[in-house]
Amino acid sequence: MKRSLRSLRKPAALLAAGALLAACASSGGGDSSKRKLPDVPMAKSVGAGEGELNIIVWAGYAEKDWVKPFEQQSGCKVNAKLGNTSDQMVSLMKSGQYDGVSASGDASLRLIYGGNVAPVNTKLVPNYATVSDFLKNGDWNSVDGKMYGIPHGWGANVLMWNPAKVSGELDSWGAVFDKSSQYAGKVTAYDSPIYIADAALYLMKTKPDLKIKDPYSLTEKQLDAAVSLLKEQNKNVSEYWADYTKEVQAFESGTSEVGTSWQVIANTINGGKKAKVKTALPKEGATGWSDTWMIAAKAKHPNCMYKWMDYIISPKANAQVAEFFGEAPSQTKACDMTSDKTFCDSYHALDADYAKQIHYWTTPQKQCVDGSGDNCTDYSTWVTKWQEVKG
Repeated sequence: MKRSLRSLRKPAALLAAGALLAACASSGGGDSSKRKLPDVPMAKSVGAGEGELNIIVWAGYAEKDWVKPFEQQSGCKVNAKLGNTSDQMVSLMKSGQYDGVSASGDASLRLIYGGNVAPVNTKLVPNYATVSDFLKNGDWNSVDGKMYGIPHGWGANVLMWNPAKVSGELDSWGAVFDKSSQYAGKVTAYDSPIYIADAALYLMKTKPDLKIKDPYSLTEKQLDAAVSLLKEQNKNVSEYWADYTKEVQAFESGTSEVGTSWQVIANTINGGKKAKVKTALPKEGATGWSDTWMIAAKAKHPNCMYKWMDYIISPKANAQVAEFFGEAPSQTKACDMTSDKTFCDSYHALDADYAKQIHYWTTPQKQCVDGSGDNCTDYSTWVTKWQEVKG
């Protein structure tokens, strides 16, 4: 996905600078029997740290407040390389210079099938036991029953609106699709090929004749229907955003009144004095992200990477990252460690029913990720189609 400094999702990073399921997706990563899975060995033990760790991260995932304690405890010096987009992260991982990455769902399958990452032995990550179950064994982080990473943080793409400009309570994505003309020139949309899944999800619930079963498993006909809907929406879009500061500014200035958003954006706006907004997880459900720590297939410092994966989902560290970043922590025990005791409620961190309504970003594949066949459109096709939408 194209997330320009996606880390600017969190209020603290905003000040400093200026990651889909359960009932909604299959729980086992889909049937990949028709696609060859690279034979990459899984670690059997964790030994002493090698003294160094080279990782690719979303900005805000490796801040000194929690990196320094890790370095002191493990003896592993952390060298963090910021990744601005998933495409960039995939490219960097292919270089072989990094031990791991905080991959989002639109990158993880590319890394798995590309042989760039290894399956993770979760028995070697003690804190994994208390990670939320709904983040484990998803289409985006597992294949053939093997976990290829450790869940880090997650969130939903919610519907947001300005109640001073938009009357009534919104409960459907129809507000930004079929009814977007009511807010012509005031609609915001996420700037990424993965946003096609949002249109596909809406069509899945409202156009049953299309027979869409999973918003990331689209045939050519289904993809064309989603793209057609997005082209109609384009006429009414005021701004496509990837950097969340732009959406904050758009709602505060009044140039935008309704659109797809993140909870942290709403919290940021409502924490100020320029505007107030409301959010909802629409009746159709929503797309969302779940970021995963993945270890390189040929990591030069595998012990340090395993130590990092366990540390970063420990209660205190995971709470620190989640609050700084503006996302729900993966670690269930992190909610006892947040400085804001309302934080986890605000982000629905422990709400399994809420999570069941989310279709987490997953890399589209020709071999349908929901296991329905081998006639789906892949990510490169989505990229081309998104360019058509944007014009």
